[in-house]
This record gives sequence, C-alpha cells and structure tokens, in this order.
Amino acid sequence: MFRLIRITILLYVLLCVALASYVTRSVASDWSRTLWINVYPINGDQHPATAEYIASLDRDSFADIERFFEREAERYGWDTRQPVRVHLSHEVAERPDSPPFDGSVLARIRWSLGIRWWSMQVTDDSDTPTPDVRAFFVLYQPDGSPVLESSVGLRKGMISVVNAYADRRYRGSNNVILTHEILHTLGATDKYDPATNLPFHPNGFAEPDRVPLLPQRRAEIMGGRVPIEPTRAEIPRSMKQVVIGPATALEVGLTKP
Repeated sequence: MFRLIRITILLYVLLCVALASYVTRSVASDWSRTLWINVYPINGDQHPATAEYIASLDRDSFADIERFFEREAERYGWDTRQPVRVHLSHEVAERPDSPPFDGSVLARIRWSLGIRWWSMQVTDDSDTPTPDVRAFFVLYQPDGSPVLESSVGLRKGMISVVNAYADRRYRGSNNVILTHEILHTLGATDKYDPATNLPFHPNGFAEPDRVPLLPQRRAEIMGGRVPIEPTRAEIPRSMKQVVIGPATALEVGLTKP
C-alpha cells in the first residue's frame, strides 16, 4: 500500500511538471513578452579560483545575450524591448547527473525526468523573477579540467545545463554556448554534424549565399561554429559573431510558417 501511494504521488508530481512545462513552452514562444532566464552557477571542480570567478559574476556578465536577442528579434520584425532578460540567481551546490548521450532511449527518458526533478529541488519556487528557463552554469578551471562534457538544453522542463570555463577569456564563447542551449529549450534543433562539429549547409550557415562561401564571417547560433574551410570551423568568440538563421527563427517562433 505504501508503495502504491508513493507511486501515485510521484505520477501526480510528474503530471503537474508536464502541464507546467507545456504552458511555459507555449508562453515562451510568444515574443511579444519578455522571456525570463535564470542562470544558476555551479562550481564544477570545487576549485578556489572557480569560486572566485563565480563571485565575480554579475548582471553585466550576460548583458550581451540580452543584446543579441534584442538585435535578432528586431531583425525579424519584432518591436519588443528586451525580449530576453537574464537574471543571475543563487549558486547551486551540487552538479546535476551527466546525460547518457550514448545510452538507451529508456536511460535518456529516465535522465530527463530526473533532471527536471533535481531542478525543482535545487531552485526556489520563490525565485524572483519566476523564470521561464532555468540555466545551470557549471564552471571549471580551463587549465585543470579534462575536455568538458557536452552541454544540453531540454525543451521539456525548459532546462539547460552548460559546461563552461571559469575564466574571463572565455566569457564571450561561454555566452555563445549558453545561448545555444537556451534556444534548445525553445525548440531549436542543432544544425551541425555531431561527428565533425561542422555546420550543415545551408541552415547551419549565417551567410549561406555568400560568394565565395568560405570563409564565413559569422556563425548561425545552432550551427555553433564559424565555417572557415571545408574541414575547419571555429567557435565564435563573442555574441557579435552569431546570428539566428531563418530555420532556427521558424523553430522558436520568431517567424511564422
């Protein structure tokens, strides 16, 4: 009986989460209102220098993300002021579980449900403002860490987990990755080959009709990189180097079918 009650309660909670996620996704695609994003820093390697970097973060650390969305929304014909607001929230003490990128479908579903449950436990429902998107910003020292795990953004739950470097030199590229994962939570899909990290043409290119095609000058945000040569592409150093292409704009509701 106790087990049945526990399962019933869990199913009820998951149903509430699913309904809340559906409502949030519907509202998030309405660019006539401001989308609120809360960033929760996490000390991924427990290094003192990482702690110092987290302490140095402030609202200005993410201002170029806001400017990017304002610029791109205007480019697609929206006149909304500050379509996105990024709020630096409290530090979270624990890291989320790593996603099973090579796991079974069941393992990925289990992880997705688990990360949503974990997110509810480590954030405060009284957070002001109430976020549309929760972005967990897991930071590491660039010189003492192995290759960072891939970041992830979930549309269900409107949650992103971004692995990044705790160093001012990486602030621009960190924000590019953060924005990429935020757009995943809004319904955008990747537009690059995961085996090579090379953007697909044309949807993964900022200027697909450029002559000559290469080198490109900017990156399409979901393409992730600036194509330089047929087999080489570079991570953008700042938000000034990225744009939202037409295919991504359609996916996130900036344009209509």
